[in-house]
Amino acid sequence: MLRVVEDHLRSNQVSRVIYGGIIGLALVVALEPDPPRAAVMVGTLVGTGVAVGLAELYSELVGTEVRTRRRVERARVREVMTDVAAVVFGVSFPAAFFLLSVTGAIEIGTAFDLAKWSGLALIGFYGFCAARLAGTGLLGALAQAAAVALIGGFLIALKALIH
Repeated sequence: MLRVVEDHLRSNQVSRVIYGGIIGLALVVALEPDPPRAAVMVGTLVGTGVAVGLAELYSELVGTEVRTRRRVERARVREVMTDVAAVVFGVSFPAAFFLLSVTGAIEIGTAFDLAKWSGLALIGFYGFCAARLAGTGLLGALAQAAAVALIGGFLIALKALIH
């Protein structure tokens, strides 16, 4: 399992999961004040993940063709699809909490809380890992994790101020 995590942390997908995670977090924070049903949140998050992933796929392939003036090779399409899957995962991940709410395992408010704070934790975790893998000491890595988690914290604080 550790090898899988190490391989993931060395991949391009880290930035894509973070990107998707921030979008998912923003969506959760935006919808929380007037919360839809849990099933609607599942559909909204997964649908948004797919839409953002398709936008990523289209823009990357068209951008490559414009830049290179050639059709994109299959190997590159597979590479881009892996990145797209990471974005879709990042956006859609909070849907798991709303799926638990659909089944009655947790309340909708708890699903929103878990979705928000797990998004914040994800962003902070990647910041911490990045710093440690770059050779930063433990305190420096914790500081970097806190700094990047402020992105998510900003979204949550903004929502609190507005509502």
